Amino acid sequence: MADETPQTSPAPTTPAESSPLTAGAPVGSKPNAEPPPMPPKDDLVTTRHTLKVGRRTLRYTATAGRIVLRAEVFEDGVFKGHKAKAELSVTSYVLDAPAGARRPVTFAFNGGPGSSSVWLHLGLLGPRRVDSGDVDRLTPPPYDLVDNTESLLAVSDLVFIDPVSTGYSRAVEGGKPKDYHGFKADIESVGELIRLWTTRHNRWLSPKFIAGESYGTIRAAALAEHLQIRHGLYVNGIMLISSVLDLATVDFEFRNDRAHVDYLPTYAATAHFHGKHGRKSLKTVLAEAEEYAARDYPWALSQGSRLSAAERAEHVTRLAALTGLSEEYVDRANLRIEHVRFFTELLRDQGLAVGRLDSRFTGPLVRGNAETWDADPSMDAISGPYAAAWNHYVRDELGYQNDLPYAQISELASTEWSFKEFEGKPVDVSAQLARAMRGNPHLKVHIAYGYHDGATPYYGAQDVVAHLEVPESLRSNIEHAYYEAGHMMYVHEPSRLQQSKDLASFVERSSGR
Repeated sequence: MADETPQTSPAPTTPAESSPLTAGAPVGSKPNAEPPPMPPKDDLVTTRHTLKVGRRTLRYTATAGRIVLRAEVFEDGVFKGHKAKAELSVTSYVLDAPAGARRPVTFAFNGGPGSSSVWLHLGLLGPRRVDSGDVDRLTPPPYDLVDNTESLLAVSDLVFIDPVSTGYSRAVEGGKPKDYHGFKADIESVGELIRLWTTRHNRWLSPKFIAGESYGTIRAAALAEHLQIRHGLYVNGIMLISSVLDLATVDFEFRNDRAHVDYLPTYAATAHFHGKHGRKSLKTVLAEAEEYAARDYPWALSQGSRLSAAERAEHVTRLAALTGLSEEYVDRANLRIEHVRFFTELLRDQGLAVGRLDSRFTGPLVRGNAETWDADPSMDAISGPYAAAWNHYVRDELGYQNDLPYAQISELASTEWSFKEFEGKPVDVSAQLARAMRGNPHLKVHIAYGYHDGATPYYGAQDVVAHLEVPESLRSNIEHAYYEAGHMMYVHEPSRLQQSKDLASFVERSSGR
């Protein structure tokens, strides 16, 4: 709960305050001429709160609102000023602690591209969290917020960042959002926000961490290198949650069959959860799937039409047993099972589709003969609770008012996103992560995997990490954590509790203190 009335910085100028009909217009100006837009200003709101964690009472300051990003502008070699380019929505939590500037700070964001940070914020890391329920016991509307007694705030200050066009973040009036909807521009704008916050809060001597989820792991890996090279800002650790550093691992259109192999253990885990493996344990099923994915399956796919009829029949039988699909379906699919079609096919006989973000979830198929589902059941299950919780929390508890819709997922950003820097090749930032680790041998990397994650399969992420070009001496800087849940593994309560412990331990062990 907030302890006192919110303290605000000057609010942005409203349209009414900049009316072209204002008295005192310059002589000779056109009566209906639009005046230039007022320069944007930070509109941050500060509140004070407490959180009970075991026997400790954490007293902290929350700051929510938008920070104006500016860029040095040059025209024909002439400096034209430090001009506002974008307004990024940020929520930070800073503990009232003697450590002050030496306390760890974690910068967190989600992915998409086009996602706000609400998921990590209210699902796992922040001091308040949404009560969304879980599979077979979803919380009904209007949902609720509860204290997060496992919040990472116990060991680290927190800064949640919404990239341009997500959350309340926008390009400035007259600016082009598309200028920020791309790999490099995104890295630069988020990196500038991190530099600016670190400088303004005198945190250059704090242990610093970056936490990213999904596409946010691509952003996090590239940011680590970018911050080192551009600003000399070295971080202590990176938390890669539902990692996907190379998009070829999830690209079924890329002609190397890689995604089919990478998804196989996830299919097997999904089949196990839905009762397709009898009394076998998940551990046994995953071991069988990983063994097949490591050797025999890639070989079979590489043979194409050179497989004999007997060999093909053997692999059809094996794939069907692992995935829970019929041999007829696997045969028709030519041993290559695309993920959304798998999620549609597995429980078709029950009229159900399986979730992509979290394959533990199910939802009704729109038609019994639907080739693919019309929506991800796991996304349907969680988007409402998070939207309701945030829109209440930001106003009622954080005291921030903004009439803009909070873009939980920005369709504009996701559809416009540009990877022009990777034209003609897969989007792969493993080289940037390896470069950051070589340049900063103290950099630690924590990678969190969900066995039921159908968006960023754990086996593919493992493969990328195994091929990082770093000295053997640095491989001990990488640690792995696995959870029996999906993309947002913290939706599953046992996983949330364990993951909270794992991340807190990682921060404490990697802070260099």
